[in-house]
Amino acid sequence: MNVAVFSSKPYDRRFLEAANREGGHRLTFLETRLSRETVALASGAEVVCPFVNDDLGPAVVEELAGLGVRLLALRSAGFNHVDLDAAERHGITVARVPAYSPHAVAEHTVALILTLNRKIHRAYNRVREGNFALDGLLGFDLYGKTAGVVGTGLIGQLVARILTGFSCTVLAYDPMPAQACRDMGVRYVALPDLLAASDVVTLHCPLTPATHHLIDGEALGRMKKGAMLVNTSRGAVIDTKAVIRGLKDGTIGSLGLDVYEEEADLFFEDLSGQYIQDDLFARLLTFPNVLITGHQAFFTEEALGAIASTTIGNITAFATTGRAVHEVRAEQHTRRA
Repeated sequence: MNVAVFSSKPYDRRFLEAANREGGHRLTFLETRLSRETVALASGAEVVCPFVNDDLGPAVVEELAGLGVRLLALRSAGFNHVDLDAAERHGITVARVPAYSPHAVAEHTVALILTLNRKIHRAYNRVREGNFALDGLLGFDLYGKTAGVVGTGLIGQLVARILTGFSCTVLAYDPMPAQACRDMGVRYVALPDLLAASDVVTLHCPLTPATHHLIDGEALGRMKKGAMLVNTSRGAVIDTKAVIRGLKDGTIGSLGLDVYEEEADLFFEDLSGQYIQDDLFARLLTFPNVLITGHQAFFTEEALGAIASTTIGNITAFATTGRAVHEVRAEQHTRRA
C-alpha cells in the first residue's frame, strides 16, 4: 500500500523501514505536520500514518477521504487528536498502537520523580560551573512516603510496582481497578482521598472528556501542600493555568511534565533559535522546581521498534483482510485508551 508518513523524523524512517522489510509497502516520509494546509501531500496515498500532534479534525479527515485515503495508521496509543466520528462517516478505518513499551514511560516517570526530588538537574548545572554548595538541593527519602497513581493501565501498574520497590505506600485511582495492583498491595481510593494523602501524584490516564483538566484548581486545593505532581500521560489532563497558581502559592512543591496541553506548536522541533511564543509554557520554565521534557517518555529503542512493528502490522492486515489489527471506533472514545 502507498503510505504517507507525516511528522516523520530520522528515527521514524529507521524503525519503520526496518519493520517494513517484509511488508513491502511504499512509504513516503514527510517531515511536515498534517494539517489543512498540508493535507494535499497525502495525494496518492491509501494510508496516512500520523503522529500525536497531527491535525485529524473533521475538515482534514474529509479532505483525506476525498483523496482516497482508507486507513489512518496512528503511531501512538492515544487517539484524542482524531475525530473518530468524521472518520466513520467517511469510511476511513482508524488503527492505533495500543501498547509498545509501557516500561519506557514508567521508567521515565520515575526518572522525573527522582530528578525533581534530589534536584539532580540543578546540581548538574552547578557542578559544571564549579559550584559545589548544597543549599537549595535538599530532597526527601521516597522510603515510607505515599505515592498516588492516577490511572492503572499497563503504565500505571508498572509505576506502582517500581514505587512499591522504593517502599512507598501506593494509592491508586481508576474507575477500572487492576487486580495486578491489588495483588502488589496497592489500595484503591477516591481521587480526592488520593490527592489529600499523597506526597507524590503521578498521572497515567488517557485524555477523554472525563479526564480533561482532571487536575484543576479544585483538585489542586485537595492536594497535600508541597506535594510533587508528575504528568507523563496527556497534557490536557491538567489545567496549566491552575498549576501555575499552585506553584506560586506553594500548593505544588515540584512539577514534572513530559506532556503539555498546547505542545503541538513546541514539541518534537528544534526551537532553540527562536523565542517561545507560548506565554504559559514560558512561565513554567521560570520555576526552579519545574522539570519539563519534550514528550520523550516513550523514546527508547524497544518502544520505537514495537511502535513501528505494530503500525506496519496494522497496515498489512488492512491490505490483506480489509481490517486492521488494532482498530479504534467512535464509541471507544470515552473508554480507556
